[in-house]
Amino acid sequence: MPTGKKLIKPTGTDWERVQSEAAQDAPIAFDPQTEPYDPNDPAAVTAFWSRAMVKRGRPALAVKRPTLNMRVDAEVLEAFKATGPGWQTRINALLRDAVHRGLAKV
Repeated sequence: MPTGKKLIKPTGTDWERVQSEAAQDAPIAFDPQTEPYDPNDPAAVTAFWSRAMVKRGRPALAVKRPTLNMRVDAEVLEAFKATGPGWQTRINALLRDAVHRGLAKV
């Protein structure tokens, strides 16, 4: 039964050290050869993040696969689902193999 309290999972982060270092306001080490901007320069931080683009989801495929609604026997579907995640990809691989072998006309 919910008690209204949030369950906080341990993250392994030493938050006391993080807070202590933040309070010291010490400069962050910066290597211009490997890092995109100087985190100690507010103008550089603002410029970097103003150009940042957030992309969500999977990257677009070069060739988009069409969606297919197909009826199959229940035991066939259950057999593929029982193989675990990726069962749709395995069905696609079997169908592609059938086409390459000439078992299905294109």
